[in-house]
Amino acid sequence: MIPFEKLKNTIPKNLLERGLTVLTSESKPIKLLFEQRRVPDRGWKDPQIARLLDLFSSMDSDKDSEAACVGERMGRVASPLVSKLASGFNHGVGSSGDLAGIQPKAAGGSLLYYFANKLATDALKQFGVSRVKKALVLPTATGMSLALALSVARDTTCATEVVYPRIDHNSPLKAIRLVGLKEKIVEGKIFGDSVRVPEGDVEQAVSDNTCAILSTTTFFSPREPDNIKEIAKIAQEKNVPHIINNAYGVQSREIMKLVNSAMAAGRVDAIIQSCDKNFLTPLGGTIVASPNEGLLDKISGAYAGRASAAPVAQFLAAILSLGIDGYEKLRSEQEANRRLLEESLARLAEKYSERILQVYNPVSVAMTLSGGNAKKIGKTLFASRVMGARALDKTDFGVCCPEYFTAYINLDAAIGVKPEDVVLATERLDKVIRKVR
Repeated sequence: MIPFEKLKNTIPKNLLERGLTVLTSESKPIKLLFEQRRVPDRGWKDPQIARLLDLFSSMDSDKDSEAACVGERMGRVASPLVSKLASGFNHGVGSSGDLAGIQPKAAGGSLLYYFANKLATDALKQFGVSRVKKALVLPTATGMSLALALSVARDTTCATEVVYPRIDHNSPLKAIRLVGLKEKIVEGKIFGDSVRVPEGDVEQAVSDNTCAILSTTTFFSPREPDNIKEIAKIAQEKNVPHIINNAYGVQSREIMKLVNSAMAAGRVDAIIQSCDKNFLTPLGGTIVASPNEGLLDKISGAYAGRASAAPVAQFLAAILSLGIDGYEKLRSEQEANRRLLEESLARLAEKYSERILQVYNPVSVAMTLSGGNAKKIGKTLFASRVMGARALDKTDFGVCCPEYFTAYINLDAAIGVKPEDVVLATERLDKVIRKVR
Protein backbone atom coordinates (compact mmCIF):
# COMPACT_ATOMS: atom_id res chain seq x y z
CA MET A 1 0.00 0.00 0.00
CA ILE A 2 2.82 2.41 0.81
CA PRO A 3 4.88 3.20 -2.32
CA PHE A 4 8.37 3.02 -0.80
CA GLU A 5 9.83 2.69 -4.27
CA LYS A 6 9.07 6.40 -4.74
CA LEU A 7 11.67 7.14 -2.05
CA LYS A 8 14.62 5.64 -3.90
CA ASN A 9 16.25 9.04 -4.55
CA THR A 10 15.67 10.49 -1.08
CA ILE A 11 18.25 8.63 1.04
CA PRO A 12 21.08 6.25 0.11
CA LYS A 13 19.78 3.04 -1.44
CA ASN A 14 21.53 0.77 1.05
CA LEU A 15 20.04 2.70 3.97
CA LEU A 16 16.53 2.54 2.49
CA GLU A 17 16.87 -1.20 1.88
CA ARG A 18 18.07 -1.72 5.45
CA GLY A 19 15.04 0.13 6.77
CA LEU A 20 12.68 -1.88 4.57
CA THR A 21 14.31 -5.10 5.84
CA VAL A 22 13.51 -4.09 9.43
CA LEU A 23 9.96 -3.12 8.47
CA THR A 24 9.40 -6.43 6.65
CA SER A 25 10.82 -8.44 9.53
CA GLU A 26 8.68 -6.70 12.16
CA SER A 27 5.57 -7.04 9.97
CA LYS A 28 6.12 -10.74 9.22
CA PRO A 29 4.05 -11.98 12.22
CA ILE A 30 1.02 -10.08 10.92
CA LYS A 31 1.51 -11.59 7.46
CA LEU A 32 1.70 -15.09 8.98
CA LEU A 33 -1.41 -14.47 11.08
CA PHE A 34 -3.38 -13.50 8.00
CA GLU A 35 -2.15 -16.59 6.16
CA GLN A 36 -2.33 -19.22 8.92
CA ARG A 37 -5.01 -17.83 11.30
CA ARG A 38 -3.49 -19.72 14.22
CA VAL A 39 -1.91 -18.85 17.56
CA PRO A 40 1.81 -18.22 16.94
CA ASP A 41 4.33 -20.52 18.60
CA ARG A 42 6.35 -17.57 19.87
CA GLY A 43 4.63 -14.57 21.39
CA TRP A 44 4.62 -11.23 19.62
CA LYS A 45 6.27 -8.05 20.84
CA ASP A 46 3.94 -5.37 22.20
CA PRO A 47 4.64 -2.94 19.29
CA GLN A 48 3.65 -5.66 16.82
CA ILE A 49 0.37 -6.26 18.64
CA ALA A 50 -0.29 -2.54 18.83
CA ARG A 51 0.38 -2.26 15.09
CA LEU A 52 -2.18 -4.97 14.34
CA LEU A 53 -4.85 -3.42 16.57
CA ASP A 54 -4.17 0.02 15.11
CA LEU A 55 -4.40 -1.42 11.59
CA PHE A 56 -7.79 -2.95 12.30
CA SER A 57 -9.24 0.01 14.20
CA SER A 58 -8.14 2.45 11.49
CA MET A 59 -10.46 0.63 9.07
CA ASP A 60 -13.60 1.51 11.06
CA SER A 61 -15.88 4.23 9.71
CA ASP A 62 -15.35 6.60 12.66
CA LYS A 63 -11.74 7.06 11.43
CA ASP A 64 -12.95 8.39 8.05
CA SER A 65 -12.15 12.10 8.25
CA GLU A 66 -14.18 12.80 5.08
CA ALA A 67 -17.39 11.13 6.29
CA ALA A 68 -20.54 13.07 7.26
CA CYS A 69 -21.78 11.30 10.42
CA VAL A 70 -25.41 12.11 11.26
CA GLY A 71 -26.52 8.94 13.05
CA GLU A 72 -27.06 8.43 16.77
CA ARG A 73 -24.17 5.94 17.12
CA MET A 74 -21.18 7.01 15.10
CA GLY A 75 -18.30 5.93 17.31
CA ARG A 76 -17.98 9.39 18.83
CA VAL A 77 -15.89 9.59 22.01
CA ALA A 78 -15.29 12.26 24.62
CA SER A 79 -11.50 12.18 24.33
CA PRO A 80 -8.65 10.19 22.77
CA LEU A 81 -8.17 8.49 26.14
CA VAL A 82 -11.70 7.08 25.99
CA SER A 83 -10.98 5.61 22.57
CA LYS A 84 -7.65 4.22 23.74
CA LEU A 85 -9.41 2.32 26.54
CA ALA A 86 -11.24 0.35 23.82
CA SER A 87 -8.10 0.01 21.65
CA GLY A 88 -9.74 2.35 19.14
CA PHE A 89 -12.69 0.06 18.40
CA ASN A 90 -15.37 2.64 19.18
CA HIS A 91 -18.09 0.85 17.19
CA GLY A 92 -17.65 -2.41 19.09
CA VAL A 93 -18.39 -5.78 17.50
CA GLY A 94 -21.46 -7.58 16.20
CA SER A 95 -24.77 -6.50 14.74
CA SER A 96 -28.03 -6.00 16.60
CA GLY A 97 -29.20 -9.47 15.65
CA ASP A 98 -26.03 -11.51 15.97
CA LEU A 99 -22.93 -10.97 18.09
CA ALA A 100 -20.74 -12.72 15.51
CA GLY A 101 -22.39 -10.83 12.66
CA ILE A 102 -20.60 -8.22 10.58
CA GLN A 103 -20.58 -4.74 12.13
CA PRO A 104 -21.72 -2.51 9.25
CA LYS A 105 -19.72 0.53 10.34
CA ALA A 106 -16.64 -1.38 11.48
CA ALA A 107 -14.70 -3.41 8.94
CA GLY A 108 -11.74 -3.43 11.32
CA GLY A 109 -13.83 -4.41 14.34
CA SER A 110 -15.32 -7.26 12.34
CA LEU A 111 -11.83 -8.47 11.38
CA LEU A 112 -10.75 -8.16 15.02
CA TYR A 113 -13.60 -10.42 16.11
CA TYR A 114 -12.99 -12.88 13.29
CA PHE A 115 -9.34 -13.36 14.27
CA ALA A 116 -10.10 -13.45 18.01
CA ASN A 117 -12.56 -16.30 17.47
CA LYS A 118 -10.19 -18.14 15.14
CA LEU A 119 -7.36 -17.94 17.67
CA ALA A 120 -9.65 -18.88 20.56
CA THR A 121 -10.64 -22.04 18.69
CA ASP A 122 -7.05 -22.86 17.84
CA ALA A 123 -5.88 -22.17 21.42
CA LEU A 124 -8.40 -24.54 22.98
CA LYS A 125 -7.48 -27.26 20.51
CA GLN A 126 -3.77 -26.85 21.11
CA PHE A 127 -4.23 -26.69 24.87
CA GLY A 128 -6.00 -30.03 25.08
CA VAL A 129 -9.56 -30.01 23.71
CA SER A 130 -9.04 -31.28 20.19
CA ARG A 131 -12.73 -32.04 19.68
CA VAL A 132 -13.82 -28.41 19.77
CA LYS A 133 -15.20 -27.31 16.41
CA LYS A 134 -15.67 -23.62 17.09
CA ALA A 135 -15.22 -21.02 19.82
CA LEU A 136 -16.51 -17.50 20.40
CA VAL A 137 -15.02 -14.78 22.58
CA LEU A 138 -17.95 -13.26 24.46
CA PRO A 139 -17.57 -9.76 25.94
CA THR A 140 -19.21 -10.92 29.18
CA ALA A 141 -17.88 -12.54 32.34
CA THR A 142 -18.51 -16.22 33.08
CA GLY A 143 -21.90 -15.94 34.78
CA MET A 144 -23.51 -13.97 31.96
CA SER A 145 -22.03 -16.33 29.37
CA LEU A 146 -23.52 -19.27 31.27
CA ALA A 147 -26.86 -17.46 31.14
CA LEU A 148 -26.62 -17.10 27.35
CA ALA A 149 -25.87 -20.80 26.90
CA LEU A 150 -28.68 -21.77 29.28
CA SER A 151 -31.13 -19.53 27.42
CA VAL A 152 -30.44 -21.50 24.23
CA ALA A 153 -30.95 -24.79 26.12
CA ARG A 154 -34.21 -23.42 27.50
CA ASP A 155 -35.52 -22.47 24.07
CA THR A 156 -34.43 -25.84 22.63
CA THR A 157 -35.95 -28.07 25.31
CA CYS A 158 -38.86 -25.93 26.58
CA ALA A 159 -38.02 -27.35 30.04
CA THR A 160 -37.50 -25.34 33.23
CA GLU A 161 -35.02 -27.13 35.51
CA VAL A 162 -31.23 -27.16 35.47
CA VAL A 163 -29.63 -30.16 37.16
CA TYR A 164 -26.78 -28.58 39.11
CA PRO A 165 -24.16 -30.68 40.91
CA ARG A 166 -23.67 -28.43 43.90
CA ILE A 167 -21.03 -25.75 43.66
CA ASP A 168 -21.37 -23.00 46.27
CA HIS A 169 -20.83 -20.12 43.88
CA ASN A 170 -23.38 -17.38 43.24
CA SER A 171 -22.65 -16.62 39.58
CA PRO A 172 -23.94 -19.92 38.10
CA LEU A 173 -26.99 -19.83 40.36
CA LYS A 174 -27.79 -16.29 39.24
CA ALA A 175 -27.25 -17.30 35.61
CA ILE A 176 -29.84 -20.06 35.98
CA ARG A 177 -32.38 -17.73 37.57
CA LEU A 178 -31.67 -14.84 35.19
CA VAL A 179 -33.07 -16.78 32.23
CA GLY A 180 -36.17 -17.91 34.13
CA LEU A 181 -34.97 -21.39 35.05
CA LYS A 182 -34.81 -23.19 38.39
CA GLU A 183 -31.83 -25.04 39.79
CA LYS A 184 -32.24 -28.65 40.89
CA ILE A 185 -29.27 -28.99 43.20
CA VAL A 186 -27.60 -32.37 43.57
CA GLU A 187 -25.84 -32.37 46.94
CA GLY A 188 -22.17 -33.02 47.41
CA LYS A 189 -21.06 -35.93 49.55
CA ILE A 190 -17.88 -36.61 51.50
CA PHE A 191 -15.47 -39.24 50.20
CA GLY A 192 -12.46 -39.32 52.52
CA ASP A 193 -11.36 -35.67 52.50
CA SER A 194 -13.00 -34.88 49.16
CA VAL A 195 -16.40 -33.41 48.35
CA ARG A 196 -17.89 -34.95 45.20
CA VAL A 197 -21.30 -35.24 43.61
CA PRO A 198 -21.91 -38.90 42.67
CA GLU A 199 -22.83 -39.24 39.01
CA GLY A 200 -25.56 -41.69 39.99
CA ASP A 201 -27.26 -38.90 41.93
CA VAL A 202 -26.96 -36.64 38.88
CA GLU A 203 -28.63 -39.29 36.74
CA GLN A 204 -31.50 -39.68 39.22
CA ALA A 205 -32.05 -35.91 39.20
CA VAL A 206 -32.65 -35.80 35.42
CA SER A 207 -36.35 -35.77 34.52
CA ASP A 208 -38.67 -34.82 31.67
CA ASN A 209 -38.45 -31.26 32.95
CA THR A 210 -34.64 -31.07 32.70
CA CYS A 211 -33.49 -28.17 30.56
CA ALA A 212 -29.77 -28.92 30.96
CA ILE A 213 -27.09 -30.34 33.22
CA LEU A 214 -24.61 -27.69 34.38
CA SER A 215 -21.40 -29.38 35.50
CA THR A 216 -18.19 -27.82 36.84
CA THR A 217 -14.52 -28.66 36.40
CA THR A 218 -12.79 -26.10 38.62
CA PHE A 219 -13.57 -25.00 42.17
CA PHE A 220 -11.81 -24.68 45.50
CA SER A 221 -10.65 -27.70 47.50
CA PRO A 222 -12.03 -29.85 49.04
CA ARG A 223 -14.50 -29.85 46.10
CA GLU A 224 -13.24 -32.06 43.30
CA PRO A 225 -14.10 -31.66 39.61
CA ASP A 226 -17.38 -33.21 38.54
CA ASN A 227 -17.07 -36.54 36.77
CA ILE A 228 -17.88 -34.85 33.48
CA LYS A 229 -17.11 -37.95 31.43
CA GLU A 230 -19.87 -39.94 33.13
CA ILE A 231 -22.18 -36.90 33.14
CA ALA A 232 -21.63 -36.59 29.37
CA LYS A 233 -22.74 -40.22 28.99
CA ILE A 234 -25.84 -39.48 31.09
CA ALA A 235 -26.63 -36.40 29.00
CA GLN A 236 -26.34 -38.42 25.81
CA GLU A 237 -28.49 -41.27 27.12
CA LYS A 238 -31.16 -38.92 28.50
CA ASN A 239 -30.94 -36.57 25.49
CA VAL A 240 -30.46 -33.42 27.57
CA PRO A 241 -28.02 -30.54 26.94
CA HIS A 242 -24.80 -30.59 28.94
CA ILE A 243 -22.99 -27.33 29.68
CA ILE A 244 -19.56 -27.41 31.36
CA ASN A 245 -18.44 -24.49 33.50
CA ASN A 246 -14.70 -24.73 32.85
CA ALA A 247 -14.05 -21.37 34.50
CA TYR A 248 -10.29 -21.70 35.02
CA GLY A 249 -9.68 -25.11 33.49
CA VAL A 250 -7.67 -24.15 30.40
CA GLN A 251 -4.60 -23.48 32.53
CA SER A 252 -4.60 -27.11 33.73
CA ARG A 253 -3.46 -29.84 31.38
CA GLU A 254 -5.23 -32.40 33.56
CA ILE A 255 -8.57 -30.58 33.48
CA MET A 256 -8.41 -30.15 29.72
CA LYS A 257 -7.86 -33.90 29.33
CA LEU A 258 -11.02 -34.46 31.37
CA VAL A 259 -12.97 -32.10 29.11
CA ASN A 260 -11.72 -33.78 25.95
CA SER A 261 -12.53 -37.24 27.31
CA ALA A 262 -16.06 -36.09 28.19
CA MET A 263 -16.56 -34.88 24.62
CA ALA A 264 -15.34 -38.25 23.32
CA ALA A 265 -17.54 -40.27 25.68
CA GLY A 266 -20.88 -38.54 25.45
CA ARG A 267 -22.76 -35.26 25.06
CA VAL A 268 -21.15 -31.89 25.67
CA ASP A 269 -22.97 -28.92 24.21
CA ALA A 270 -20.90 -25.99 25.44
CA ILE A 271 -17.73 -25.39 27.44
CA ILE A 272 -17.33 -21.97 29.05
CA GLN A 273 -14.01 -20.59 30.30
CA SER A 274 -12.97 -17.21 31.67
CA CYS A 275 -10.48 -15.07 29.76
CA ASP A 276 -9.08 -13.36 32.85
CA LYS A 277 -8.59 -16.58 34.83
CA ASN A 278 -6.97 -18.45 31.93
CA PHE A 279 -5.37 -15.89 29.63
CA LEU A 280 -4.38 -13.08 32.01
CA THR A 281 -6.69 -10.39 30.63
CA PRO A 282 -8.71 -7.81 32.56
CA LEU A 283 -12.01 -9.23 33.75
CA GLY A 284 -14.87 -9.10 31.26
CA GLY A 285 -14.50 -11.82 28.65
CA THR A 286 -15.13 -15.53 28.25
CA ILE A 287 -14.62 -18.15 25.58
CA VAL A 288 -17.60 -20.35 24.78
CA ALA A 289 -16.64 -23.44 22.77
CA SER A 290 -18.59 -26.35 21.35
CA PRO A 291 -18.34 -29.40 19.11
CA ASN A 292 -21.57 -28.09 17.56
CA GLU A 293 -21.12 -25.00 15.40
CA GLY A 294 -24.87 -24.53 15.08
CA LEU A 295 -25.23 -24.21 18.85
CA LEU A 296 -22.65 -21.44 18.95
CA ASP A 297 -24.55 -19.65 16.20
CA LYS A 298 -27.63 -19.75 18.45
CA ILE A 299 -25.66 -18.43 21.43
CA SER A 300 -24.29 -15.63 19.28
CA GLY A 301 -27.81 -14.84 18.08
CA ALA A 302 -29.15 -14.81 21.65
CA TYR A 303 -26.89 -11.89 22.62
CA ALA A 304 -28.94 -8.70 22.77
CA GLY A 305 -27.45 -5.98 20.57
CA ARG A 306 -23.89 -5.11 19.74
CA ALA A 307 -21.06 -5.44 22.23
CA SER A 308 -17.90 -3.78 23.49
CA ALA A 309 -14.80 -4.73 21.55
CA ALA A 310 -12.50 -4.13 24.53
CA PRO A 311 -12.59 -7.70 25.96
CA VAL A 312 -12.17 -9.09 22.44
CA ALA A 313 -9.11 -6.92 21.76
CA GLN A 314 -7.70 -7.81 25.18
CA PHE A 315 -7.97 -11.54 24.52
CA LEU A 316 -6.42 -11.21 21.05
CA ALA A 317 -3.56 -9.14 22.45
CA ALA A 318 -3.01 -11.60 25.32
CA ILE A 319 -2.89 -14.75 23.21
CA LEU A 320 -0.60 -13.10 20.64
CA SER A 321 1.67 -11.90 23.43
CA LEU A 322 1.88 -15.33 25.06
CA GLY A 323 1.98 -17.59 22.01
CA ILE A 324 1.83 -21.36 22.37
CA ASP A 325 5.30 -21.60 23.89
CA GLY A 326 4.66 -18.84 26.42
CA TYR A 327 1.37 -20.34 27.54
CA GLU A 328 2.81 -23.81 27.93
CA LYS A 329 5.58 -22.32 30.05
CA LEU A 330 2.96 -20.70 32.27
CA ARG A 331 1.15 -24.03 32.61
CA SER A 332 4.37 -25.75 33.66
CA GLU A 333 5.01 -22.99 36.19
CA GLN A 334 1.48 -23.44 37.51
CA GLU A 335 2.08 -27.14 38.07
CA ALA A 336 5.37 -26.43 39.86
CA ASN A 337 3.77 -23.75 42.04
CA ARG A 338 0.93 -26.12 42.92
CA ARG A 339 3.50 -28.60 44.21
CA LEU A 340 5.34 -25.83 46.08
CA LEU A 341 2.11 -24.67 47.69
CA GLU A 342 1.27 -28.14 48.93
CA GLU A 343 4.79 -28.66 50.28
CA SER A 344 4.76 -25.27 52.04
CA LEU A 345 1.35 -25.82 53.58
CA ALA A 346 2.30 -29.36 54.64
CA ARG A 347 5.23 -28.00 56.68
CA LEU A 348 2.95 -25.39 58.21
CA ALA A 349 0.26 -27.97 58.96
CA GLU A 350 2.74 -30.17 60.82
CA LYS A 351 3.80 -27.22 62.95
CA TYR A 352 0.22 -26.62 64.14
CA SER A 353 -0.95 -30.25 64.31
CA GLU A 354 -3.07 -29.78 61.19
CA ARG A 355 -2.91 -31.67 57.89
CA ILE A 356 -3.33 -31.21 54.15
CA LEU A 357 -6.69 -32.43 52.84
CA GLN A 358 -6.13 -35.26 50.36
CA VAL A 359 -8.16 -34.01 47.41
CA TYR A 360 -7.78 -34.25 43.62
CA ASN A 361 -7.60 -30.62 42.57
CA PRO A 362 -4.93 -29.47 40.07
CA VAL A 363 -5.10 -25.82 41.15
CA SER A 364 -5.95 -25.48 44.85
CA VAL A 365 -4.77 -26.89 48.19
CA ALA A 366 -6.64 -26.96 51.51
CA MET A 367 -5.34 -27.36 55.07
CA THR A 368 -7.45 -28.23 58.10
CA LEU A 369 -8.10 -25.62 60.79
CA SER A 370 -9.25 -28.07 63.43
CA GLY A 371 -7.80 -25.82 66.11
CA GLY A 372 -10.65 -23.35 65.53
CA ASN A 373 -10.95 -19.62 64.74
CA ALA A 374 -11.27 -20.18 60.98
CA LYS A 375 -13.18 -16.95 60.39
CA LYS A 376 -10.76 -14.86 62.44
CA ILE A 377 -7.78 -16.45 60.69
CA GLY A 378 -9.32 -15.65 57.31
CA LYS A 379 -10.04 -12.02 58.19
CA THR A 380 -6.63 -11.47 59.75
CA LEU A 381 -4.89 -13.05 56.76
CA PHE A 382 -6.77 -10.73 54.40
CA ALA A 383 -5.79 -7.77 56.56
CA SER A 384 -2.17 -8.92 56.26
CA ARG A 385 -2.52 -8.51 52.48
CA VAL A 386 -2.82 -12.14 51.41
CA MET A 387 -5.37 -12.13 48.59
CA GLY A 388 -7.46 -15.11 47.48
CA ALA A 389 -7.30 -17.41 50.52
CA ARG A 390 -10.63 -18.75 51.83
CA ALA A 391 -11.07 -19.87 55.43
CA LEU A 392 -14.35 -21.70 56.03
CA ASP A 393 -16.13 -23.41 58.88
CA LYS A 394 -17.62 -26.80 58.07
CA THR A 395 -21.19 -25.51 57.57
CA ASP A 396 -20.30 -22.41 55.50
CA PHE A 397 -21.52 -21.67 51.99
CA GLY A 398 -18.54 -22.64 49.90
CA VAL A 399 -18.02 -26.14 51.28
CA CYS A 400 -20.39 -27.60 48.63
CA CYS A 401 -22.02 -30.20 50.90
CA PRO A 402 -24.52 -30.07 53.80
CA GLU A 403 -21.79 -30.31 56.43
CA TYR A 404 -18.09 -31.01 56.24
CA PHE A 405 -16.10 -32.62 59.06
CA THR A 406 -13.62 -29.80 59.67
CA ALA A 407 -12.92 -26.14 59.18
CA TYR A 408 -10.19 -25.45 56.64
CA ILE A 409 -8.30 -22.83 54.67
CA ASN A 410 -7.86 -22.99 50.91
CA LEU A 411 -5.17 -21.37 48.75
CA ASP A 412 -4.83 -21.52 44.95
CA ALA A 413 -1.72 -21.84 42.81
CA ALA A 414 -3.33 -20.56 39.63
CA ILE A 415 -1.67 -19.53 36.39
CA GLY A 416 0.46 -16.42 36.80
CA VAL A 417 1.19 -17.02 40.49
CA LYS A 418 4.89 -16.64 41.33
CA PRO A 419 6.87 -18.84 43.71
CA GLU A 420 7.52 -15.80 45.88
CA ASP A 421 3.73 -15.31 46.20
CA VAL A 422 3.42 -18.85 47.55
CA VAL A 423 6.29 -18.42 50.00
CA LEU A 424 5.09 -15.03 51.24
CA ALA A 425 1.49 -16.19 51.64
CA THR A 426 2.46 -19.23 53.72
CA GLU A 427 4.85 -17.16 55.85
CA ARG A 428 2.08 -14.69 56.63
CA LEU A 429 -0.38 -17.51 57.31
CA ASP A 430 2.10 -18.89 59.83
CA LYS A 431 2.22 -15.54 61.64
CA VAL A 432 -1.57 -15.19 61.55
CA ILE A 433 -2.24 -18.65 63.03
CA ARG A 434 0.33 -18.02 65.75
CA LYS A 435 -1.21 -14.64 66.55
CA VAL A 436 -4.84 -15.79 66.52
CA ARG A 437 -4.26 -18.93 68.54
